[in-house]
This record gives sequence, C-alpha cells and structure tokens, in this order.
Amino acid sequence: MKISLIFLGMISLGLGISGIFLPVLPTTPFLLLTAFLFSRSSKGLHDKLLNHKILGKYIRDFLNEKAIPLRIKVFSISIMWIAILCTVFFAVNGILWLQILLFVIAVSISIHISSYKTKRYNGQKCC
Repeated sequence: MKISLIFLGMISLGLGISGIFLPVLPTTPFLLLTAFLFSRSSKGLHDKLLNHKILGKYIRDFLNEKAIPLRIKVFSISIMWIAILCTVFFAVNGILWLQILLFVIAVSISIHISSYKTKRYNGQKCC
C-alpha cells in the first residue's frame, strides 16, 4: 500500500509542478494531495516536500493558515471558468445534461475556493 501511495504522490507532484507552467492545471491542489499521500506513506518524502525551498512554501502556508492569497483565488476561479465555458460551448455543445453538470461543478468549486480565508501579507489590506 505504501508503494502505491508513493507512486500516486509522485504523479501528483509531477502534475503540481506542471501546473506552475501550464495555466489550466492547478498547482496547489496537487501539491496538497502529494503532501497527504506522502504523509501516509513516507515520512522522509513528506519532510523533504515540506522543506523544499520553493514548493514547501505553498504547502506550509496553506496547511498552517488555511488561507489562499487573493491573487491565487482570482486566477484559479478565472482559469477554471474559462476552461469550463470553452468546454461547454465548443466540446459538449448540444449535450445539455453535461453542460449543466459542468456548470454545477464550476459553481461548486468557485464557492469552495471562495470559502477559504484570504491570505494577507505584511501591510496588505484585503478581505
């Protein structure tokens, strides 16, 4: 079981790193999934991930504060809606039940992301 979790964690890590460069692929959710999978399978990999000089900050910030920076909230929701709307109008045009399902998923994810506190940086005034 541990080997399977490590394997899934590596896939999730790869997707998370890819998300840094690909605008449609989210980074933080995959890094959080990686941290979860590594925490269940390998303390060494989990510690290495949390202490990574670049990736570790994303994960530690979210785990410690349960907050998302406003810029990331806006970017994530915007990219998701662009992708969903493109899919609805171009890929599944005419399949009403699938269009409705995608719309419901987009609304649900938007509400979920918005429900997290907004991370404040020193001197930043925000919501």
